[in-house]
Amino acid sequence: MDNFTFYAPTYFVFGKDTEKEAGHYVKRFGGTKVLLHYGGGSVIRTGLLERVKASLEKEGITYAELGGVKPNPRSGLVYEGIELCKKEKIDFILAVGGGSTIDSSKAIAAGAVYDGDFWEYYQGKLVEQALPVGTILTISAAGSEGSPDSVITCEDGMYKRGATGEGLRPRFSILNPALTQTLPPYQTACGITDIMAHLYERYMTNTQDVEVTDRMIEALMMTMIHEGPKVIADPDDYQARANIMWAGMMAHNNSCGVGRTQDWTSHDVEHELSALYDCAHGAGLAVVMPAVMTYNMGHNVMRFAQAASRVWGCQMDFAHPEETAKAGIQAFRNFLSSIGMPKNFEELGAREEDIEKLAHAACWGDVRKGNLGGFVKLNEEDVANIYRLML
Repeated sequence: MDNFTFYAPTYFVFGKDTEKEAGHYVKRFGGTKVLLHYGGGSVIRTGLLERVKASLEKEGITYAELGGVKPNPRSGLVYEGIELCKKEKIDFILAVGGGSTIDSSKAIAAGAVYDGDFWEYYQGKLVEQALPVGTILTISAAGSEGSPDSVITCEDGMYKRGATGEGLRPRFSILNPALTQTLPPYQTACGITDIMAHLYERYMTNTQDVEVTDRMIEALMMTMIHEGPKVIADPDDYQARANIMWAGMMAHNNSCGVGRTQDWTSHDVEHELSALYDCAHGAGLAVVMPAVMTYNMGHNVMRFAQAASRVWGCQMDFAHPEETAKAGIQAFRNFLSSIGMPKNFEELGAREEDIEKLAHAACWGDVRKGNLGGFVKLNEEDVANIYRLML
Protein backbone atom coordinates (compact mmCIF):
# COMPACT_ATOMS: atom_id res chain seq x y z
CA MET A 1 0.00 0.00 0.00
CA ASP A 2 1.24 3.50 -0.89
CA ASN A 3 1.33 6.51 1.45
CA PHE A 4 -1.81 8.65 1.24
CA THR A 5 -3.81 11.49 2.74
CA PHE A 6 -7.60 11.36 2.80
CA TYR A 7 -9.99 14.13 3.77
CA ALA A 8 -13.69 13.86 2.90
CA PRO A 9 -15.67 16.42 4.91
CA THR A 10 -19.01 16.30 3.04
CA TYR A 11 -22.00 16.16 5.40
CA PHE A 12 -24.51 13.58 4.17
CA VAL A 13 -28.24 13.71 4.87
CA PHE A 14 -29.78 10.40 3.79
CA GLY A 15 -33.39 9.27 3.59
CA LYS A 16 -36.97 10.04 2.63
CA ASP A 17 -38.14 13.68 2.40
CA THR A 18 -34.70 15.03 3.32
CA GLU A 19 -34.83 17.52 0.44
CA LYS A 20 -37.28 19.51 2.59
CA GLU A 21 -34.34 20.31 4.90
CA ALA A 22 -32.23 21.94 2.17
CA GLY A 23 -32.67 25.48 3.50
CA HIS A 24 -31.54 24.43 6.96
CA TYR A 25 -28.31 22.98 5.61
CA VAL A 26 -27.60 25.89 3.28
CA LYS A 27 -27.83 28.19 6.30
CA ARG A 28 -25.75 25.84 8.44
CA PHE A 29 -22.95 25.98 5.88
CA GLY A 30 -23.01 29.75 5.50
CA GLY A 31 -25.22 30.38 2.49
CA THR A 32 -27.28 33.58 2.37
CA LYS A 33 -27.89 33.99 -1.38
CA VAL A 34 -28.08 30.83 -3.43
CA LEU A 35 -27.80 29.89 -7.08
CA LEU A 36 -30.30 27.09 -7.68
CA HIS A 37 -28.79 25.10 -10.54
CA TYR A 38 -30.73 22.32 -12.24
CA GLY A 39 -31.57 20.72 -15.54
CA GLY A 40 -35.32 20.80 -15.98
CA GLY A 41 -37.87 18.14 -16.75
CA SER A 42 -38.22 15.83 -13.78
CA VAL A 43 -37.11 18.25 -11.03
CA ILE A 44 -39.93 20.55 -12.12
CA ARG A 45 -42.47 17.87 -13.04
CA THR A 46 -42.15 16.00 -9.74
CA GLY A 47 -42.39 19.15 -7.63
CA LEU A 48 -38.87 18.71 -6.26
CA LEU A 49 -37.75 22.20 -7.25
CA GLU A 50 -40.75 23.78 -5.56
CA ARG A 51 -40.08 21.83 -2.36
CA VAL A 52 -36.50 23.05 -2.36
CA LYS A 53 -37.56 26.66 -2.96
CA ALA A 54 -40.07 26.43 -0.10
CA SER A 55 -37.32 25.15 2.17
CA LEU A 56 -35.03 28.07 1.27
CA GLU A 57 -37.82 30.59 1.73
CA LYS A 58 -38.64 29.13 5.13
CA GLU A 59 -35.08 29.93 6.24
CA GLY A 60 -35.18 33.43 4.73
CA ILE A 61 -32.61 32.55 2.06
CA THR A 62 -32.87 34.37 -1.28
CA TYR A 63 -31.97 32.67 -4.52
CA ALA A 64 -31.42 33.04 -8.24
CA GLU A 65 -32.11 30.24 -10.70
CA LEU A 66 -30.23 28.73 -13.62
CA GLY A 67 -31.75 25.71 -15.32
CA GLY A 68 -30.93 24.01 -18.57
CA VAL A 69 -28.14 21.62 -17.60
CA LYS A 70 -27.86 18.84 -20.18
CA PRO A 71 -26.26 15.42 -19.89
CA ASN A 72 -22.52 15.82 -20.61
CA PRO A 73 -22.71 19.41 -19.21
CA ARG A 74 -21.53 22.21 -21.46
CA SER A 75 -19.02 24.99 -20.96
CA GLY A 76 -21.43 27.63 -22.32
CA LEU A 77 -23.87 27.24 -19.43
CA VAL A 78 -20.95 27.33 -16.98
CA TYR A 79 -19.87 30.72 -18.32
CA GLU A 80 -23.48 31.92 -17.99
CA GLY A 81 -23.61 30.70 -14.39
CA ILE A 82 -20.32 32.38 -13.48
CA GLU A 83 -21.57 35.71 -14.84
CA LEU A 84 -24.85 35.32 -12.93
CA CYS A 85 -23.06 34.54 -9.66
CA LYS A 86 -20.87 37.60 -9.93
CA LYS A 87 -23.77 39.86 -10.90
CA GLU A 88 -26.08 38.61 -8.13
CA LYS A 89 -23.33 38.27 -5.49
CA ILE A 90 -24.13 34.60 -4.97
CA ASP A 91 -22.37 33.00 -1.98
CA PHE A 92 -23.61 29.39 -2.24
CA ILE A 93 -24.54 27.04 -5.08
CA LEU A 94 -27.21 24.37 -4.65
CA ALA A 95 -27.22 21.66 -7.32
CA VAL A 96 -30.57 19.90 -7.76
CA GLY A 97 -30.10 16.95 -10.08
CA GLY A 98 -27.64 14.27 -11.08
CA GLY A 99 -23.94 14.21 -11.83
CA SER A 100 -24.19 16.60 -14.78
CA THR A 101 -25.88 19.27 -12.68
CA ILE A 102 -23.43 18.78 -9.82
CA ASP A 103 -20.42 18.92 -12.16
CA SER A 104 -21.74 22.09 -13.79
CA SER A 105 -22.35 23.61 -10.34
CA LYS A 106 -18.78 22.84 -9.28
CA ALA A 107 -17.40 24.46 -12.42
CA ILE A 108 -19.48 27.58 -11.78
CA ALA A 109 -18.38 27.61 -8.15
CA ALA A 110 -14.72 27.55 -9.17
CA GLY A 111 -15.10 30.17 -11.89
CA ALA A 112 -17.14 32.56 -9.76
CA VAL A 113 -14.18 33.30 -7.47
CA TYR A 114 -11.47 33.20 -10.16
CA ASP A 115 -10.34 36.15 -12.25
CA GLY A 116 -9.21 33.96 -15.16
CA ASP A 117 -11.01 31.49 -17.41
CA PHE A 118 -12.58 28.60 -15.47
CA TRP A 119 -11.43 26.25 -18.24
CA GLU A 120 -7.87 26.56 -16.91
CA TYR A 121 -8.99 24.21 -14.13
CA TYR A 122 -9.96 21.68 -16.79
CA GLN A 123 -6.49 21.96 -18.29
CA GLY A 124 -4.76 20.82 -15.11
CA LYS A 125 -4.87 23.74 -12.67
CA LEU A 126 -5.84 22.50 -9.20
CA VAL A 127 -9.02 24.00 -7.73
CA GLU A 128 -8.13 25.38 -4.32
CA GLN A 129 -10.95 27.90 -3.86
CA ALA A 130 -14.57 27.88 -4.95
CA LEU A 131 -17.97 28.97 -3.73
CA PRO A 132 -19.45 26.35 -1.39
CA VAL A 133 -21.64 23.78 -3.10
CA GLY A 134 -24.49 21.67 -1.75
CA THR A 135 -26.27 18.92 -3.67
CA ILE A 136 -29.68 17.26 -3.82
CA LEU A 137 -29.10 14.06 -5.75
CA THR A 138 -31.66 12.68 -8.20
CA ILE A 139 -29.72 9.83 -9.85
CA SER A 140 -27.23 7.33 -8.42
CA ALA A 141 -24.34 7.33 -10.86
CA ALA A 142 -21.51 9.83 -11.00
CA GLY A 143 -20.64 10.03 -7.30
CA SER A 144 -20.05 13.75 -7.72
CA GLU A 145 -22.09 14.34 -4.57
CA GLY A 146 -19.14 13.13 -2.50
CA SER A 147 -16.12 13.76 -4.70
CA PRO A 148 -13.78 16.69 -5.43
CA ASP A 149 -14.12 16.10 -9.18
CA SER A 150 -16.01 17.62 -12.11
CA VAL A 151 -16.19 16.84 -15.84
CA ILE A 152 -17.31 19.41 -18.44
CA THR A 153 -17.67 19.32 -22.24
CA CYS A 154 -15.81 22.13 -24.00
CA GLU A 155 -18.10 23.36 -26.77
CA ASP A 156 -15.13 24.73 -28.70
CA GLY A 157 -14.10 21.39 -30.18
CA MET A 158 -16.64 19.20 -28.33
CA TYR A 159 -14.32 17.26 -26.03
CA LYS A 160 -14.54 16.46 -22.31
CA ARG A 161 -12.02 17.14 -19.58
CA GLY A 162 -12.03 16.91 -15.81
CA ALA A 163 -10.99 19.16 -12.93
CA THR A 164 -10.29 18.30 -9.32
CA GLY A 165 -9.43 19.92 -6.01
CA GLU A 166 -10.77 19.92 -2.47
CA GLY A 167 -12.43 23.26 -3.17
CA LEU A 168 -14.95 21.34 -5.28
CA ARG A 169 -16.03 18.79 -2.67
CA PRO A 170 -19.65 19.52 -1.63
CA ARG A 171 -20.26 20.93 1.85
CA PHE A 172 -23.37 18.80 2.17
CA SER A 173 -25.29 16.33 0.04
CA ILE A 174 -28.91 15.34 0.46
CA LEU A 175 -29.53 11.77 -0.67
CA ASN A 176 -33.16 10.66 -0.86
CA PRO A 177 -33.38 7.31 -2.71
CA ALA A 178 -37.08 7.92 -3.40
CA LEU A 179 -36.10 10.74 -5.79
CA THR A 180 -34.56 8.14 -8.11
CA GLN A 181 -37.73 6.03 -8.37
CA THR A 182 -39.10 8.11 -11.26
CA LEU A 183 -36.06 7.43 -13.46
CA PRO A 184 -36.58 5.39 -16.64
CA PRO A 185 -34.91 1.94 -16.50
CA TYR A 186 -32.31 3.00 -19.10
CA GLN A 187 -31.10 5.92 -16.99
CA THR A 188 -31.03 3.74 -13.90
CA ALA A 189 -28.94 1.18 -15.79
CA CYS A 190 -26.57 3.89 -17.01
CA GLY A 191 -26.07 4.95 -13.41
CA ILE A 192 -25.36 1.39 -12.28
CA THR A 193 -22.79 1.09 -15.06
CA ASP A 194 -21.07 4.32 -14.07
CA ILE A 195 -20.81 3.13 -10.47
CA MET A 196 -19.27 -0.16 -11.63
CA ALA A 197 -16.80 1.83 -13.72
CA HIS A 198 -15.68 3.92 -10.74
CA LEU A 199 -15.00 0.70 -8.86
CA TYR A 200 -13.19 -1.08 -11.69
CA GLU A 201 -11.04 1.99 -12.43
CA ARG A 202 -9.72 1.77 -8.89
CA TYR A 203 -9.46 -2.01 -8.89
CA MET A 204 -7.11 -1.97 -11.88
CA THR A 205 -3.99 -1.00 -9.94
CA ASN A 206 -0.28 -1.71 -10.06
CA THR A 207 0.08 -1.26 -6.30
CA GLN A 208 0.73 -4.42 -4.33
CA ASP A 209 -0.82 -5.52 -1.02
CA VAL A 210 -4.02 -3.47 -1.07
CA GLU A 211 -6.29 -6.13 0.42
CA VAL A 212 -8.47 -3.71 2.42
CA THR A 213 -9.46 -1.56 -0.54
CA ASP A 214 -9.64 -4.60 -2.85
CA ARG A 215 -12.21 -6.14 -0.54
CA MET A 216 -14.14 -2.86 -0.22
CA ILE A 217 -14.35 -2.54 -4.00
CA GLU A 218 -15.36 -6.17 -4.41
CA ALA A 219 -18.13 -5.80 -1.83
CA LEU A 220 -19.53 -2.73 -3.56
CA MET A 221 -19.40 -4.45 -6.95
CA MET A 222 -21.29 -7.42 -5.54
CA THR A 223 -23.86 -5.04 -4.08
CA MET A 224 -24.44 -3.56 -7.53
CA ILE A 225 -24.73 -7.02 -9.08
CA HIS A 226 -27.31 -7.97 -6.45
CA GLU A 227 -29.33 -4.74 -6.27
CA GLY A 228 -29.08 -3.52 -9.87
CA PRO A 229 -31.42 -6.05 -11.48
CA LYS A 230 -33.89 -5.56 -8.63
CA VAL A 231 -34.48 -1.87 -9.43
CA ILE A 232 -34.65 -2.58 -13.16
CA ALA A 233 -37.43 -5.09 -12.42
CA ASP A 234 -39.11 -2.92 -9.77
CA PRO A 235 -38.36 0.83 -9.97
CA ASP A 236 -40.14 1.39 -6.65
CA ASP A 237 -37.86 -0.90 -4.62
CA TYR A 238 -36.76 1.80 -2.16
CA GLN A 239 -34.34 -0.40 -0.20
CA ALA A 240 -32.51 -1.53 -3.33
CA ARG A 241 -32.28 2.07 -4.50
CA ALA A 242 -30.99 3.09 -1.07
CA ASN A 243 -28.18 0.54 -1.27
CA ILE A 244 -27.30 1.64 -4.80
CA MET A 245 -27.31 5.33 -3.85
CA TRP A 246 -24.89 4.85 -0.97
CA ALA A 247 -22.73 2.49 -3.02
CA GLY A 248 -22.51 5.15 -5.73
CA MET A 249 -21.18 7.68 -3.25
CA MET A 250 -18.71 5.21 -1.73
CA ALA A 251 -17.51 4.24 -5.20
CA HIS A 252 -16.29 7.74 -5.97
CA ASN A 253 -15.44 9.68 -2.82
CA ASN A 254 -12.10 7.81 -3.03
CA SER A 255 -12.38 5.88 0.22
CA CYS A 256 -11.87 2.81 -2.01
CA GLY A 257 -8.98 4.36 -3.90
CA VAL A 258 -6.55 5.48 -1.22
CA GLY A 259 -3.08 3.97 -1.06
CA ARG A 260 -3.17 2.58 -4.58
CA THR A 261 -2.57 3.73 -8.14
CA GLN A 262 -5.70 3.98 -10.27
CA ASP A 263 -6.49 3.60 -13.96
CA TRP A 264 -9.24 5.82 -15.52
CA THR A 265 -8.55 4.64 -19.08
CA SER A 266 -12.18 3.65 -19.62
CA HIS A 267 -13.40 7.09 -18.58
CA ASP A 268 -10.90 8.92 -20.77
CA VAL A 269 -11.74 6.74 -23.77
CA GLU A 270 -15.49 7.06 -23.18
CA HIS A 271 -15.48 10.82 -22.70
CA GLU A 272 -14.69 11.29 -26.39
CA LEU A 273 -17.72 9.18 -27.35
CA SER A 274 -20.18 11.11 -25.19
CA ALA A 275 -18.66 14.44 -26.23
CA LEU A 276 -18.90 13.69 -29.97
CA TYR A 277 -22.13 11.69 -30.09
CA ASP A 278 -23.83 12.94 -26.92
CA CYS A 279 -24.54 9.39 -25.79
CA ALA A 280 -25.18 8.74 -22.10
CA HIS A 281 -21.92 8.42 -20.18
CA GLY A 282 -22.94 5.11 -18.59
CA ALA A 283 -23.99 3.68 -21.93
CA GLY A 284 -20.62 4.60 -23.42
CA LEU A 285 -18.83 3.01 -20.48
CA ALA A 286 -20.79 -0.22 -20.98
CA VAL A 287 -19.24 -0.52 -24.44
CA VAL A 288 -15.79 0.81 -23.51
CA MET A 289 -15.01 -1.09 -20.30
CA PRO A 290 -15.03 -4.68 -21.63
CA ALA A 291 -12.91 -3.55 -24.59
CA VAL A 292 -10.34 -1.86 -22.32
CA MET A 293 -10.26 -4.92 -20.06
CA THR A 294 -9.73 -7.26 -23.00
CA TYR A 295 -6.91 -5.08 -24.36
CA ASN A 296 -5.16 -4.69 -21.00
CA MET A 297 -5.75 -8.16 -19.57
CA GLY A 298 -2.25 -9.43 -20.36
CA HIS A 299 -0.65 -6.72 -18.23
CA ASN A 300 -1.72 -8.53 -15.04
CA VAL A 301 -3.86 -11.57 -15.72
CA MET A 302 -4.11 -12.47 -12.04
CA ARG A 303 -5.76 -9.17 -11.15
CA PHE A 304 -8.50 -9.83 -13.70
CA ALA A 305 -8.74 -13.44 -12.58
CA GLN A 306 -9.05 -12.33 -8.96
CA ALA A 307 -12.02 -10.11 -9.85
CA ALA A 308 -13.54 -12.94 -11.88
CA SER A 309 -13.30 -15.32 -8.95
CA ARG A 310 -14.19 -13.02 -6.05
CA VAL A 311 -16.82 -10.84 -7.70
CA TRP A 312 -18.34 -12.91 -10.49
CA GLY A 313 -17.99 -16.36 -8.91
CA CYS A 314 -15.92 -17.83 -11.74
CA GLN A 315 -13.96 -21.00 -10.98
CA MET A 316 -10.25 -20.16 -10.66
CA ASP A 317 -8.16 -22.05 -13.20
CA PHE A 318 -4.67 -21.77 -11.69
CA ALA A 319 -3.10 -23.56 -14.65
CA HIS A 320 -4.72 -21.14 -17.09
CA PRO A 321 -5.64 -17.94 -15.21
CA GLU A 322 -6.21 -16.15 -18.50
CA GLU A 323 -9.29 -18.33 -19.01
CA THR A 324 -10.64 -17.23 -15.63
CA ALA A 325 -9.89 -13.61 -16.49
CA LYS A 326 -11.76 -13.92 -19.81
CA ALA A 327 -14.70 -15.54 -18.04
CA GLY A 328 -14.88 -12.60 -15.63
CA ILE A 329 -14.90 -10.07 -18.46
CA GLN A 330 -17.64 -12.04 -20.20
CA ALA A 331 -19.65 -12.21 -16.97
CA PHE A 332 -19.39 -8.43 -16.74
CA ARG A 333 -20.58 -8.10 -20.36
CA ASN A 334 -23.52 -10.37 -19.60
CA PHE A 335 -24.46 -8.33 -16.55
CA LEU A 336 -24.42 -5.06 -18.51
CA SER A 337 -26.51 -6.63 -21.26
CA SER A 338 -29.00 -7.98 -18.69
CA ILE A 339 -29.76 -4.47 -17.43
CA GLY A 340 -30.25 -3.11 -20.95
CA MET A 341 -26.92 -1.53 -21.76
CA PRO A 342 -25.54 -1.30 -25.33
CA LYS A 343 -22.82 -3.69 -26.52
CA ASN A 344 -21.09 -1.99 -29.45
CA PHE A 345 -20.39 1.13 -31.49
CA GLU A 346 -23.51 0.75 -33.58
CA GLU A 347 -25.82 0.75 -30.56
CA LEU A 348 -24.17 3.96 -29.31
CA GLY A 349 -24.59 5.68 -32.67
CA ALA A 350 -20.80 5.85 -33.05
CA ARG A 351 -19.06 5.50 -36.43
CA GLU A 352 -16.03 3.47 -37.41
CA GLU A 353 -14.77 6.28 -39.63
CA ASP A 354 -14.38 8.51 -36.55
CA ILE A 355 -11.99 6.19 -34.71
CA GLU A 356 -8.80 8.04 -35.59
CA LYS A 357 -10.38 11.35 -34.59
CA LEU A 358 -11.60 9.89 -31.29
CA ALA A 359 -8.22 8.35 -30.45
CA HIS A 360 -6.39 11.60 -31.19
CA ALA A 361 -8.79 13.63 -29.06
CA ALA A 362 -8.41 11.17 -26.18
CA CYS A 363 -4.61 11.28 -26.18
CA TRP A 364 -3.78 14.88 -27.01
CA GLY A 365 -4.73 18.36 -25.87
CA ASP A 366 -4.48 20.32 -22.64
CA VAL A 367 -2.15 18.38 -20.31
CA ARG A 368 -2.22 15.17 -22.37
CA LYS A 369 0.90 14.50 -24.39
CA GLY A 370 0.00 11.43 -26.43
CA ASN A 371 -0.58 8.90 -23.66
CA LEU A 372 -3.25 7.99 -21.15
CA GLY A 373 -3.94 5.27 -18.60
CA GLY A 374 -2.75 4.47 -15.10
CA PHE A 375 -2.80 0.67 -15.19
CA VAL A 376 -1.28 0.35 -18.67
CA LYS A 377 0.26 3.28 -20.50
CA LEU A 378 -1.50 3.58 -23.86
CA ASN A 379 -0.64 5.62 -26.94
CA GLU A 380 -2.89 6.85 -29.72
CA GLU A 381 -2.57 3.60 -31.70
CA ASP A 382 -3.52 1.57 -28.61
CA VAL A 383 -6.60 3.70 -28.04
CA ALA A 384 -7.63 3.34 -31.68
CA ASN A 385 -7.29 -0.44 -31.32
CA ILE A 386 -9.52 -0.34 -28.22
CA TYR A 387 -12.17 1.56 -30.16
CA ARG A 388 -11.97 -1.10 -32.89
CA LEU A 389 -12.74 -3.80 -30.32
CA MET A 390 -16.09 -2.07 -29.82
CA LEU A 391 -17.26 -2.49 -33.44
